[in-house]
Amino acid sequence: MAVTKSWQMTKTCIKCGNSIEAQPEDPAADKYPACAACWKEWTTYAIMVMNEMRLDMSLPEHRKALRKYERAFFGLEKGVAEVQKNPEKPPSH
Repeated sequence: MAVTKSWQMTKTCIKCGNSIEAQPEDPAADKYPACAACWKEWTTYAIMVMNEMRLDMSLPEHRKALRKYERAFFGLEKGVAEVQKNPEKPPSH
């Protein structure tokens, strides 16, 4: 009788370090290995960033600025702190 072992690779959330039980339902969540709770936290934070900085997602430079915050949120990029409250001048990164 042959014994077979099935190895199941578990993904770890890059934000909290917990194992990912289920992927978030958002297709955009495939960019980073994040648990559903951290992805939900990011989406809430992203809305705050867009509102506070008055980002217009139809402009490429504003989408780039939001991506920078996204990468910083998940710990992949340094240098972006909390949202800068200067609505008259969105970042020109």
